[in-house]
Amino acid sequence: MATWREFEHAAPELAAAVRARFEATEHHVLATIRHDGAPRVSGTEVEFTEKDLKFGSMADAVKVRDLQRDGRCALHANPGDGSMDGGDGKVSGVAVEIPVRDGNSFRLDIREAVHTTVDGDELVIRWWTPGNGLREIRRK
Repeated sequence: MATWREFEHAAPELAAAVRARFEATEHHVLATIRHDGAPRVSGTEVEFTEKDLKFGSMADAVKVRDLQRDGRCALHANPGDGSMDGGDGKVSGVAVEIPVRDGNSFRLDIREAVHTTVDGDELVIRWWTPGNGLREIRRK
């Protein structure tokens, strides 16, 4: 797993594209794992610090309980107006709780970051993982 800073150093162009998608709008989608193993999606906001990608929640929300039990999660950037002009950004990994006074806060240990765009008649998928580095595929 990697911090946001480690991801930025390893794949700066991809990190900038993914970050731009998250910074384009305020609200995003968080996917967590329910106690029975089923997925749960919830809204959340993200924050980029010098080192980490962070997100939070109101105290004792069900998504918080999900993450405290099993930290695996994914964040999908809100596509805004729905166009693919800026691409589609996603990150997944493990949420690590950070002590805060009110509510709950987490930082993401990144396992994968993905940016998807359209180039002419091709779908371009670029992704990075700590173990395999940067990869790209194109599909028609």
